[in-house]
Amino acid sequence: MSLFKSKSPLAVAILAALSTSAVAQTENIERVAPNAEKMEVIVVNADFSGVELEKVPSSVTVIDSQQLQDEGAQHFEDVLNSIANFNWSGGSSRPKYFQIRGVGEQEEYQGAPNSSVGFIVDDIDLSGIGMVSSMYDMQQVEVLRGPQGTQYGANALAGLIYLKSNDPTDVFEHGAQVSLGDDDLQTFSGFSSGPLSDSGKLLYRVSLEQHSQNGYRDNTYLEREDTNARDEFTARAKLRWYAAENVQLDLTLLHANFDNGYDAWTLDNNGFETITDKPGVDSQKTTGVGFKAIFSQFDTFELTSLTSYAQTDHHHNYDGDWANPDYWASKECPAYDENWAVIGTEPCVYDYTWDKQGDRKTISQEFRISSNDAGRIFNDSTDWLVGLYGMNLQEDNDLYSEYNGWPDEVLVSEYEATNYAIFGQTDTQFGDGYVFSAGLRLERRESEYSDSNGDEFSPSENMWGGHLAIYKVLTDDHNAYFRIARGYKAGGFNMTLPPELSDKKEFDAETLYNYELGLKSTWFDGDVATNVAVFYMDRQNQQVSASQQDPDDQQRFILYTENAGSAKNYGAEADFNYYATENIQFYGSVGWLETEYGDYQYNDKYGNVIDLTGRDQAHAPKFTYSAGMSYVSDSGWFTNLNASGKSDFYYSDSNESKSDAYTIFNARIGYESQMWSAYLWGRNLFDEQYGVRGFYFGNEPDLDWADKQYVRYGDPRQLGITLDVKFM
Repeated sequence: MSLFKSKSPLAVAILAALSTSAVAQTENIERVAPNAEKMEVIVVNADFSGVELEKVPSSVTVIDSQQLQDEGAQHFEDVLNSIANFNWSGGSSRPKYFQIRGVGEQEEYQGAPNSSVGFIVDDIDLSGIGMVSSMYDMQQVEVLRGPQGTQYGANALAGLIYLKSNDPTDVFEHGAQVSLGDDDLQTFSGFSSGPLSDSGKLLYRVSLEQHSQNGYRDNTYLEREDTNARDEFTARAKLRWYAAENVQLDLTLLHANFDNGYDAWTLDNNGFETITDKPGVDSQKTTGVGFKAIFSQFDTFELTSLTSYAQTDHHHNYDGDWANPDYWASKECPAYDENWAVIGTEPCVYDYTWDKQGDRKTISQEFRISSNDAGRIFNDSTDWLVGLYGMNLQEDNDLYSEYNGWPDEVLVSEYEATNYAIFGQTDTQFGDGYVFSAGLRLERRESEYSDSNGDEFSPSENMWGGHLAIYKVLTDDHNAYFRIARGYKAGGFNMTLPPELSDKKEFDAETLYNYELGLKSTWFDGDVATNVAVFYMDRQNQQVSASQQDPDDQQRFILYTENAGSAKNYGAEADFNYYATENIQFYGSVGWLETEYGDYQYNDKYGNVIDLTGRDQAHAPKFTYSAGMSYVSDSGWFTNLNASGKSDFYYSDSNESKSDAYTIFNARIGYESQMWSAYLWGRNLFDEQYGVRGFYFGNEPDLDWADKQYVRYGDPRQLGITLDVKFM
């Protein structure tokens, strides 16, 4: 479908605006100037005390609002490929399973969530359910690599993703944005911010976005183009009240309703023309509340309280045979007599659906007491912080699958996990620019699980993590650090295992030691900024997700987690920003990652022992890279070009299926002024076909269930237009 044919009125209006913009008498948008004094100071909000990026003794990538705007990011999916040593698993309609430095989940089918990568939105914990991550009105995206054992504990073994939306303002600001594009894309967004009282002590901000598109799939059997559709609504509201001179209260409300289809797989791996008769769904409805209170009236310390609550309904359903009755009837399958002896062939009959609905509730409370300038200890050299944390997660799941009209796997389960933690951190300044940071977290986890198949588990364990880091100011332009961090991930259990796997009912906690050396620098009078880190990760009792296709019931899989021996992950990553002139900015990243399993063997569906010892870990590409350029002329014309890619990687812990290497190119051109902007844009300009998730198993009875690689592909080329207006 032609974009300009179907959306011609708006397209003509934007083209007309572009053609006359060179003579427009409108003030242009202010951008960062290329010198150290005027460069933007980026603060890492995920850190305890909001430290400037160049002073954080850890490998952190921050994508600020300017880059999000320049690249036209609508969803976290649009920017994640620009993060070094970062990957994601495409087993859902939107990314929610992430890997940092090769560590992280690839899917979660049965319940009892236990995340390796933390996902926080405005201090609301959405770990494992982060698909509701619109980028509209977002201040910045932060990715902290390596275990965050002191700050975040068990849910941040591999690292943390932290999304920070824009805060309320003390002056009125309003805006609206419309995007239209191929695949029937329509996005309508708007925000409003300002004071609610004449005194300026009560401020608000509200942002809304409605996004829809067909989902890039053409179901030729049903003659529909929307079986993989995205229908996504996001609303955020913030209130900030300066209740007293030294009291700040922040209330955050989040509501997201992603009612998406799921029709992503094809038997012939063509990727985009499906033939399912029962296309699935992948929906998530989340309502979250965050409350932050800061009390700074005390003589020697500041008290911070963080309270959050999130309730999520999620539903994942798919047509497991990936076809329809007519297709299978056209194929020949073995015919059997009453003794299961083959007596010839007959038309195939294969119909399989899988459905899981879940309800998750998470509530957390954290108290922090941190020193102020007057509260430093050890001869006024050391800042300190202590805190208490508690979290309760409850999730009920209803799993139902059906094979050829008969119930196959039916499981109703209840799960609850409660975490308690105490933590502390000190930051001591020595002479000659040295700062020594030490942190420790002690955490207790108690969980209970029961289901309709009779499985019951109630494991509990004590865990600890923390860090030691030394930070050194080398010169005014160069800061170096060395960091040792210990992270942990709780052990767990496997439900619905057959008797022959009874020895795998439970698995142990994983511990990760991370050793990291970094250099954060500015060059050429501040025109260039670089962050470089090298790391070595020692994973002890690595948790590995295993999958076996049942040889007797080929439509069914046996899923379980077990411990491998110690594994090694090591490599390096670098980010850079270069302000070539006041009008031109270059930026990019590169990651190098080496991974290998420790002592690990598994049995395939026929009982054969497969040895993965020394093999690369799953979803851990050796190279990730990105580069971009933004140009804005004095008259307001704007261009952004960016590319990102990664080398090949294994899709799974349980087979040798691999992706292909790929590079994706995007572009965005237009005109920007202080009050309005218009853009033409394209994503995946060269229509690269790239895999984001792969399986290797038998799903075709006419081929005697022979193992075969199946791949789900990422989004193809898309062209669109965007109009953005702002009111003061």
